[in-house]
Amino acid sequence: MTGTAAVATLSERQTLPLARALNEGLRSAMVANDRVLMMGEDIGPLGGVFRVTDKLQAQFGSARVLDTPLAEAGIVGSAIGLALRGYRPVIEIQFDGFIFPAFNQIVTQLAKFRNRHEGGVALPIVIRVPYGGHIGAVEHHQESPEAYFAHTPGLRVVSPSTANDAYWMIQQAIESDDPVLFFEPKAKYWHKGEVDPTAPSGALHQTRIARPGTDCTVVGWGAMVTTLLQAAEVAQSEGTSLEVVDLRSVSPIDYAPLLESVRRTGRLVVAHEAQGFGGMGGEIAAHVAEHAFYSLQAPVLRVTGYDVPFPPARLEGLYLPDADRVLEAVDRTMHY
Repeated sequence: MTGTAAVATLSERQTLPLARALNEGLRSAMVANDRVLMMGEDIGPLGGVFRVTDKLQAQFGSARVLDTPLAEAGIVGSAIGLALRGYRPVIEIQFDGFIFPAFNQIVTQLAKFRNRHEGGVALPIVIRVPYGGHIGAVEHHQESPEAYFAHTPGLRVVSPSTANDAYWMIQQAIESDDPVLFFEPKAKYWHKGEVDPTAPSGALHQTRIARPGTDCTVVGWGAMVTTLLQAAEVAQSEGTSLEVVDLRSVSPIDYAPLLESVRRTGRLVVAHEAQGFGGMGGEIAAHVAEHAFYSLQAPVLRVTGYDVPFPPARLEGLYLPDADRVLEAVDRTMHY
């Protein structure tokens, strides 16, 4: 292991792109604990295809930031072995669709190991997954597979929407003794926001109110939060006040702030990029209907990707939910 005492970490508020905030969060975690190490394809000298691990190998050495073969199952399997030996591996899946070669390792080993040993063995592994659309890429580079993993007991699944959340949540994920799927909205990597290194923006699985409102609640996570905030701006100009809820975590879900919001507004629109059938939107709608039924003034509506494979880049704008589709759903729920 290389020494870390001389490596600077973020010490004051700065405005950073989300990717740089992740980089700083990873650096802070590596300084704090020399058992944290990273593995992935091209994460070393290149710094990853999105440069999230830029310069980390130069600072911490190739024993802690390891370039791996193109073998996702091998990466996850190796991380499991390292975790059993007391390390805290952070592994990168280069693109969302590349996670499926490792699916068996994740859902049958990683997710089950702690329960199999009655809690006696922890697997503190973070799997970073750049996900989602809006980058004009090809198939298997723009998907949103979070529901697969949220459906699997034993895994934690989170997704930041801001630079500040990215900085703090990656550190909180690394500190977790449970495996965490950390879905990074790649479309927001270069969107800037203020990062405050003095205080967390909330607990790892804590839902936050991104924008207060009174007429209708709209909820999402990751890149979708930006779309919801855009929709809220337009709605405000037309006399409708939307409360934007950033879920931040889809397993477990902190429902209390969402339920409180729905009880105030009486309406809910759920939005996500993944296809609607079997998606997280249906689970959220069912939970809200069960626990806030008498507060609802209209059915819970969903705005999602369509139930087809992710289309070619030129058609992604037709597939991905945008502010217009969100506003259309808001109009429908306001006029029930």
